[in-house]
Amino acid sequence: MSALHYEMRGRGKDLVLLHGWGLNLGVWDELGRMLARRFRIIAIDLPGHGRSDWDPQAATPAAQAWRVHETLAPLTERYFLLGWSLGGQFALDLAAAMPAGIERLVLVATTPKFLAGPGWRCGMAPHLLTRLADAVRSGRDAAVDELLALCAHGSAPRTARKVLGQLRGALVMHGAAHPDALVNGLERLRDGDLRPALPLLRVPSLVIAGEHDRITRVAAARALAARLHGARYVEFARAAHAPFLSHPARFAQTLCRFLRG
Repeated sequence: MSALHYEMRGRGKDLVLLHGWGLNLGVWDELGRMLARRFRIIAIDLPGHGRSDWDPQAATPAAQAWRVHETLAPLTERYFLLGWSLGGQFALDLAAAMPAGIERLVLVATTPKFLAGPGWRCGMAPHLLTRLADAVRSGRDAAVDELLALCAHGSAPRTARKVLGQLRGALVMHGAAHPDALVNGLERLRDGDLRPALPLLRVPSLVIAGEHDRITRVAAARALAARLHGARYVEFARAAHAPFLSHPARFAQTLCRFLRG
């Protein structure tokens, strides 16, 4: 199993960054520049995203988390871990399976269960995810772009345009995801339920949400924080699904304050 593509910059304690569905490590460029004097940033392309290959033999959540772990093993023994959206679910899998290496955990726009269902009303309506999956399978390039627009929707118009430009720019600069990885990610979101594992986690955690997030509802982020032992919760006003892009200075300040303990 080959290592995933990653990029490193900066000096200090290690901070690992995991991006969301359909994107790549380029989404962290601005945040990485802001934090490089305080941390050694290790940004990873998730399996089948950006410049990481897609391995159909390692398509389960456990196998994909193991690929992230194997990529990190030669680089760092102890690190802070930040996951955004789907990357947050990867981060939860890593924290559950291999907690010894994770010093602190940051979950941004993350939900333990993406779809709404019995006992979980704060997820996305199933038919919306089905529609997106059908668009991906049909090869429509607009499918990812629709999700990018949702990432920005809810912020002030000027901020939303900036966020959308940064997300699209990351795809242009660092590469689009493999179609099979996109489908696999949506299936993971459709079927996954990480709620049973949450009470078992003992890693100090911070959950960050955007007030106007249209993808991961604020209620889901609040529920996630409530189920993580001793977790802190921060909600960014006038932010949507990508607060690290819409409010970079405040996000960096909030992150640094938590990571310093």
